[in-house]
Amino acid sequence: MIVKRIFLEEGNPEAWIDAYIADPVRGFTRRAMLVIPGGGYGAVCSDREGEPIALAFMTEGFNAFVLHYTVGRKKPYPAQLREASLAMAHIRSRAEEYGVDPHRVFTVGFSAGGHLAGSLAVMWHREEAWKDTGIEYGQNKPDGAVLVYPVVSGTEYFREGGTFSNLWCCDRPTEEELRTASLELAVDEKTAPLFLVHTSDDPGVDVRNSLLLASASRAKGLPFELHVYPHGPHGVALGNDITACGNPGWSNPRIARWVRDAAAWAEEIAEA
Repeated sequence: MIVKRIFLEEGNPEAWIDAYIADPVRGFTRRAMLVIPGGGYGAVCSDREGEPIALAFMTEGFNAFVLHYTVGRKKPYPAQLREASLAMAHIRSRAEEYGVDPHRVFTVGFSAGGHLAGSLAVMWHREEAWKDTGIEYGQNKPDGAVLVYPVVSGTEYFREGGTFSNLWCCDRPTEEELRTASLELAVDEKTAPLFLVHTSDDPGVDVRNSLLLASASRAKGLPFELHVYPHGPHGVALGNDITACGNPGWSNPRIARWVRDAAAWAEEIAEA
């Protein structure tokens, strides 16, 4: 296996991907997964929602790429969306080098990383996502997005000082800014297929975020898959002992099925 770090923009030390590339096997082409850890746009939780996720998807036939993006109120939106777009376009443009199918490039994101992965899926065609980056139109669109306890709506579930405050680099974004970054309001016929994972009693990001996005997708007649488990704290990650960090609530065999289910879903939509 090859592991290497790739910076996405000259002069931008905040944005890079760590690539996990398996040794090639004759007759088998892997899919690609761009992994986007959470952290409320205040940090990047790569220890639990980065490398462990990448390695889990590698066992399901993916090569994986963990995105580190600008956080800590250093740059406001759309900087993070542009960085995620650059990562997606980079993977697709180097597909042969990375041993992946350029038509099977997916993303998975967690919490605020779920918002960023969702932004890629929903807003990839907005000019602020790709214009003046050198990206060809559509090169940054994921073939599907897996969103795990994602932050979705700033208009319905805004908390001062939280995810959307960090995204806009101010404690109280304007109503227009909150609407601009609310995924459920941006869903259209160009939105990529979605796979949503949440727990019904998540105390950190209300499950209604995922329900809003699923409802918006249904209203547009778009395909999605939604898994809501009855119990589990925010941040379950893989849902097993690898990412539990000694917290029993973060290890649940039922929730841990989501990786395999997401891999099967990705295979199904690629064949559709």
